[in-house]
Amino acid sequence: MRTLVIDTATRACSVALFDGNDLVSAQHEVIGRGHAERLLPLIAALPDSGKADQIFVNVGPGSFTGIRVGVAAAKALGLAWHIDVQGYGCLTLIAAIARAQMAEPLAVDVIMTGGHGEYFFEAFAADGQSMKPVCSILPEAVSSLATAQNVAGDIDLQRVNGKWFNLLPDARHWVHLPMGSGLPPVPIYGRAPDAKPLAIGI
Repeated sequence: MRTLVIDTATRACSVALFDGNDLVSAQHEVIGRGHAERLLPLIAALPDSGKADQIFVNVGPGSFTGIRVGVAAAKALGLAWHIDVQGYGCLTLIAAIARAQMAEPLAVDVIMTGGHGEYFFEAFAADGQSMKPVCSILPEAVSSLATAQNVAGDIDLQRVNGKWFNLLPDARHWVHLPMGSGLPPVPIYGRAPDAKPLAIGI
């Protein structure tokens, strides 16, 4: 079974095509912005234009715009190709990449850049399962929450203690996700949206 993996939830933009658990081809760029313009060309550059039997997409948390771009593209391709679309967590993938780089898989705390000066935080056990739901935290809370020996993500090393894995999501590491980590293809923003509805009096 071929799997197309789409990852646009952060400043990185990546796609990968797998045949079973074997990587066929992948594209990865750190672009900051412009995921909507780069995603389809990256998919088109894959063998058979990325045609697959199922799609997995990073559903966040991360960039509001990036998440929406990835999920919308995955759903559109899934509809066009008549195939299943599933999601996976952004921090879950970062934890999986970090664990794959360890001599022996251990617990890892993941800290990723959020919005408005906050960070997304999630703690993972040695088997890759989440120990607490992802939350958005202020920088001063990092040192008290990130207590694992291994810490991964994209924030400054000086803010945490322990071994540091400087990582961004990369679709080619989808194969390292723990079993049962599939999610509905629905965005997970990790915090409330910036825009607030107007209160209209009657």
